Amino acid sequence: MPAGRDRDPAGRPRSARPRDALGRPLPKGSPGVERVPDDYAPGPEEALASAARYLTDGRPFHAHEVLEARWKTGPGEERDLWQGLAQICVGLTHLQRGNARGAAALLSRGADRVAKYPGAPIDAARVVRLAGALTGPGAPDLADALDELAALLAPEG
Repeated sequence: MPAGRDRDPAGRPRSARPRDALGRPLPKGSPGVERVPDDYAPGPEEALASAARYLTDGRPFHAHEVLEARWKTGPGEERDLWQGLAQICVGLTHLQRGNARGAAALLSRGADRVAKYPGAPIDAARVVRLAGALTGPGAPDLADALDELAALLAPEG
């Protein structure tokens, strides 16, 4: 085990470092934004609603953390859907940070996973189209894309 690495009680690596609003690690002891707890296990509606709120607030990294929690704690037959949505949010995070190449790779991988779920509790086809449009010519404004994805994830009420 590497010395000095943060670990949970089971010995898995966990970063206790604070993060900024774009999900970048800050030095220990720095003030950061509130993080999604490591033991968070949302149901599908809660995960979608929480991710949508983070996207509306311009925080796709945090939306990714929520969707990742669902991916890791939800039923096995849904793992690719939640992993794909999380990857799309990480792709958006890369766009925020100016990493177009990393964004394109994650948006593509995420869209490929989401495309396998036409009966998902979201409009998977529209999510896939949005992810594909984000790195090509005529890509939508990032703030507009965050709002559009938030609307696609928000449970209808």
